[in-house]
Amino acid sequence: MKHTIIDLFEQSVKKYSDNTYLWENTTGTFEPTTYSQLHQLVYRYGAGLVKLGVKPKDSVALLSEGRNLWIASELAMFYAGAMSIPLSVKLEESNDLIFRLIHGEVSTIIVSSRELKKIRLIKDQLPKVERIVVLDQLDEYENLEIPLSDVLKLGDEYLAETKLEDFLKIGQAIQNDDVATISYTSGTTADPKGVMLTHRNYTANVEQALTCVDVKTEWTMLILLPLDHCFAHVVGMYAMMHEGASLATVPQGRSQIEALRNIPKSIQAVKPHIMLSVPSLAKSFKKNIETTVAKGGKTTQKLFNFALNLSIKYNKEGWNKGKGLWILAKPLISLFDKLVFSKVRMGLGGRMQFFIGGGALLDIDLQKFYYAIGIPMFQGYGLSESTPVISTNTPPLHRLGSSGILVKPMDLKICDEKGEEVPVGQSGEIVIRGENVMKGYWKNPKATAETVKDGWLYTGDMGYMHPEGFLYVLGRFKSLLISSDGEKYSPEGIEESIVQNSKIIQNIMLHNNQNPYTICVVQVDKSMVARGEEGLHQIKAELDKYRSGGQFAGTFPERWLPTTFILADEPFSEQNRMINSSLKLVRKAVEKCYGDRMNAAYVNKNYVNEANLKAIDNGM
Repeated sequence: MKHTIIDLFEQSVKKYSDNTYLWENTTGTFEPTTYSQLHQLVYRYGAGLVKLGVKPKDSVALLSEGRNLWIASELAMFYAGAMSIPLSVKLEESNDLIFRLIHGEVSTIIVSSRELKKIRLIKDQLPKVERIVVLDQLDEYENLEIPLSDVLKLGDEYLAETKLEDFLKIGQAIQNDDVATISYTSGTTADPKGVMLTHRNYTANVEQALTCVDVKTEWTMLILLPLDHCFAHVVGMYAMMHEGASLATVPQGRSQIEALRNIPKSIQAVKPHIMLSVPSLAKSFKKNIETTVAKGGKTTQKLFNFALNLSIKYNKEGWNKGKGLWILAKPLISLFDKLVFSKVRMGLGGRMQFFIGGGALLDIDLQKFYYAIGIPMFQGYGLSESTPVISTNTPPLHRLGSSGILVKPMDLKICDEKGEEVPVGQSGEIVIRGENVMKGYWKNPKATAETVKDGWLYTGDMGYMHPEGFLYVLGRFKSLLISSDGEKYSPEGIEESIVQNSKIIQNIMLHNNQNPYTICVVQVDKSMVARGEEGLHQIKAELDKYRSGGQFAGTFPERWLPTTFILADEPFSEQNRMINSSLKLVRKAVEKCYGDRMNAAYVNKNYVNEANLKAIDNGM
């Protein structure tokens, strides 16, 4: 059965015509756009692209902050028969952006006025680009540039001179296996890989995700994640569309700081039922809650902390809350929820049902905090190559610390290094098969063949299945620490714990490739440490908290704890490619940058050395 994104949109418009689909604030208040209003705009927009010369299977790049026109632009491309190449606004034009535009064979760029300067700097190096559609009105336009208003006028002309059914035939000709988006992922290699996701990949993953999470038609989602990622596509744009629900975006403002300030304002205005989040935003919300409580005075703070600790102990890991004698605490928990946590929830709009977390793993203490205040933060798991959702915790079925239950229908197996399936409870590489598995990597058959074998996607992530059907993700299968005697260990749990429990360590990468001891590259908040040797001793003391006699002793085997460290010269960022767009550490990039110093650390383990002293004093 044919079920493309266009089919999904048309069905939703027919069923939920007068429902609000989009909320956007461009004038100081959030204004609604119904399904039928967006439908009309998309027809005009798509027809305009056809009139401009966009042809079926053309690559059209989309570079803009999240807004209504982002969603309208991608839908319009599909009605013109084109493929979308969604691009992150964080990309630098000098390397990552130009690579994607050339590699993706882009003929049309749709861009916001804010991002246009990046395109203008490199457009002379893009011979295949024939037109640049600018979403906003400008005083002047350069060569190849055309305002969206002109595209819509062209669309009106096209629809006036062509039968509507002839225009619609273009989009209706798209089949399930046709590519909808090429989503570039900055993995652990030098050049990003273009993940080809088909129309059926998307609609199938929407259907799969909705077997886990029951979205209500009356719900509104505030989307805090960039729209270019497939997680925002599936769980945000298209899952809400499928159920006739609505979606709100955060105004970007004139700067990154203003954009961040607009998040709490938007929460209060929209009063969302659900939000997509990442660990960094969740930590920020938690800090804001704690700061607000502290302003209430010592009595308020003591009451909140007592209620919070009691609720955390009562709830345990969610599935086992109130077990045993803890059932006696239920009346008190209910009282605290009414007196304390209900007021906290008002700070997040008052209607929040739960968060869904994507990207990096959520710290279990963070999950317990939100569960205690009555807004669970449910961890999910997936990757771009699986469109992305593989599993998620849900209101009726959850275990804090796990990545939840599997979407259906989908097959999953856990394999050892030889590719052999291992029993339930034993860890290995997570391998999946289903309609959500990507078509392959764009113009990269070698990487495709290495990743998808006989329909099975080899994720490169390590995990195990709990007997009750919950998936636990342990870290990267191929980034294991390997000792000199061949024993292996995943570093992610140690790294996350160190960052979570340290006020000065902001990022860390452990390393051991058949070496006599483990080392690490560490990034710190230099405003929190002293200069010179004293500062280096502070950092070492943070790492030693996990060793015998330390605050967190026994949490991890000592042989995998770092014996010495390399202090990073600069923060890990997307710009220096040490973290990717999903905020995950890019190990090969860190290893390449600090390779010489890492080799030196295996010769001399003394962390008080010239390179570290230079790094700690730099910029202070």
